[in-house]
Amino acid sequence: MSLTTESHLVGLIGSGITTSLTPLMHEREADEMGIRYLYRPIDLDVIGRPASDVGALLREARDLGYTAFNITFPCKQLVLDYLDELSEDARRLGSVNTVLVCDGRLIGYNTDHSGFAWGLAHGLPDASLDRVIQLGSGGAGAAVAYALLTAGVQTLHISDIDAGKVQSLAATLAALFPDREITAIAPAELSSVLPLADGLVNATPIGMHHHPGIPLDESLVHPGLWVADVVYRPVETPLLKLAAARGCRVLDGGTMAVGQAIDTMELITGVTPDSARIRAHFMELIAEGR
Repeated sequence: MSLTTESHLVGLIGSGITTSLTPLMHEREADEMGIRYLYRPIDLDVIGRPASDVGALLREARDLGYTAFNITFPCKQLVLDYLDELSEDARRLGSVNTVLVCDGRLIGYNTDHSGFAWGLAHGLPDASLDRVIQLGSGGAGAAVAYALLTAGVQTLHISDIDAGKVQSLAATLAALFPDREITAIAPAELSSVLPLADGLVNATPIGMHHHPGIPLDESLVHPGLWVADVVYRPVETPLLKLAAARGCRVLDGGTMAVGQAIDTMELITGVTPDSARIRAHFMELIAEGR
């Protein structure tokens, strides 16, 4: 396959990112599309720079020829002050995970929410969205909640052990979606709302290799639910195993990772990647223990 003449030098700025699958996914798909594409992690821990240096790093890398960036923990909010322009979704979320360099200007986007939305639409295309329960209100939780509401969820209950954080998120979303019912609930209230729910989303770290377990009382998972998880290491989390065993339809966290890659690469290159190919490569990398 002949390569296009335009090239892309992409960086990932964040902490503890040397094991990220994103560079491998992007470079492999770009090779398949015939696009010159080099993706490099810029790990704050490795180079000894604080997260507050994200603006300086963006400018330095831009001046050295980088054409785009992914931004991850702990810089998704910090980076806002150093951008020339924001997409509407990034502005509404107050979070950026993708930055494009356009004529020297730094423009911020958010593909966290669109990545989850892509996974939901492709993995559970006919899921009922009337009433959904979400666990977790952190950075991933904010993007997922926004995606759920954008997808058409009418009633969204968000639960978190941090009462202040979840109440703040619920209030922000209620202002953005005034025609929806959005409430912050304590974990103790899950037993009263889950029996009436259509879907359950885990947007907490619980279920990851380093945070094993199930993020709620197992008895609350019932066959009438569809269940989604944002965790993808492992792809089949304890929650998804339990839900599948109970007869629930499930959506693994890998779909969000693939959706993010698709949307980010399309922003950077102007070309739509092959979703099935990216998903297959993602699963290969997981199977290899990457």
